[in-house]
Amino acid sequence: MSHGSSSLFIGGQWVTSHSAEVNTVINATTEEAMGRTPIADAADVDAAVAAARRAFDGTGWSDLQPGERADAMERFADEMAKRSTLIAETVTAENGMPISLSVGANGFSGAGLLRYYAGLIREFPLEEIRAGDLPGNILVRREPLGVVAALVPWNYPQGLAMMKIAPALAAGCTVVLKPALETALDANIMAEAAAAAGLPAGVFNVVPGGVEAGQALVAHPGVDKVSFTGSTATGRIIGEVTGRLLRPVTLELGGKSAAVILDDADIPAAVAGLADVSFPNNGQTCTANTRVLAPAHRYEEVLDAVTDLARSMTVGDPLDPATAIGPVVSARQRERIEGYIATGRGEGARLTTGGGRPAHLDRGWFLEPTVFGDVRNDMVIAREEIFGPVIAVIPFRDENEAVALANDSDYGLAGSVWTGDTERGLALARRIRTGTIGINGYRVDNAAPFGGYKASGLGRENGPEGLMAFFQVKSVLLPTAT
Repeated sequence: MSHGSSSLFIGGQWVTSHSAEVNTVINATTEEAMGRTPIADAADVDAAVAAARRAFDGTGWSDLQPGERADAMERFADEMAKRSTLIAETVTAENGMPISLSVGANGFSGAGLLRYYAGLIREFPLEEIRAGDLPGNILVRREPLGVVAALVPWNYPQGLAMMKIAPALAAGCTVVLKPALETALDANIMAEAAAAAGLPAGVFNVVPGGVEAGQALVAHPGVDKVSFTGSTATGRIIGEVTGRLLRPVTLELGGKSAAVILDDADIPAAVAGLADVSFPNNGQTCTANTRVLAPAHRYEEVLDAVTDLARSMTVGDPLDPATAIGPVVSARQRERIEGYIATGRGEGARLTTGGGRPAHLDRGWFLEPTVFGDVRNDMVIAREEIFGPVIAVIPFRDENEAVALANDSDYGLAGSVWTGDTERGLALARRIRTGTIGINGYRVDNAAPFGGYKASGLGRENGPEGLMAFFQVKSVLLPTAT
């Protein structure tokens, strides 16, 4: 990279951080340092918000025709695509994501979202005339909200960031991105792409930081909208702050999603599908279907198949395309997951495979894919988000109990239904209180509104709904004809 470890991307250039604190990013596989960034403080946040404020109020970004913003976004997408391999490999080193997933989830997701929203804003009606209930017409106008604070986690750092940045830019907003410290290096690659694309100064700014930067950004008087992805606990704190400030907020939080395997499902095919649905990114995925609900009369068959799947998954170097399970992001995260595994054993769940660290790997924060059987839905391992490769298999007697179990959760983010009858699956999916759900699979799609019920969050990202989150709506009451 062309800038030093003391630099932040603010106002279209690399500037020396006010903070003297340095963040060392550690490779999850080798446990060695792979790069450094500043840990931004409140003064750095002030500078970034001021740059974004100037860009919104003074550069004309918000006043450009939508097609002109779309052109800039497509240039940004082209620059991101040029760096796709570097981005994918950097994130894999940072957080342990298998490269087979990282190529799409990090390497190309950002460019894809930029192109999706560039296409959407070219056609999107920013003004419409509506007949009034009283005499006269109404002009309904959508105007950009302003400066957006985007706070993102370390697990899918590129895609989750661009789910905020792309629609915000399309709407005419400017952005201050606070990446997680664990994945701050790939955010700097995104900043380099923005600069190479010629985005106007201050339209996009990056301040990697911890709690101090996050608190300063969420409550900053120059911020008009907060969009956060992360833990439910942090989301509640942000919700309290933005509630007091009456500041618009989108919160994409945790999950404890259920994969419901119906009795007419092709069990081997369904369980094979769980590799991508229940174990993605080593389980470090908010949408992971970590509760597998199985019909009681086929319970041991499902449990054996899930156990065999977990045993078959190759654990190792995440840069090897054959690897299915890489390391988790940090020593602290691994210890947290191991605590949940110990809790599951203590609760009386049956450990059928995994539960420890792979014997053949003496470096890196690796954990074996782990499966628990004989799990009740009131156990801690069925209630709390573990955020690691740990699956609980839970029996149900009939469809009504399957729905009740799926809904008996503080969360409602994702899910899946596995069946030989799509209509039956669709009928069941309609009854599950969750923001997203798949039939015989699961995916996050740029065009599909994404977000949660209950403690999984507020608001929606992706699709036209994700764009609407960055507009204010103004009604202009037109005079009646005389």
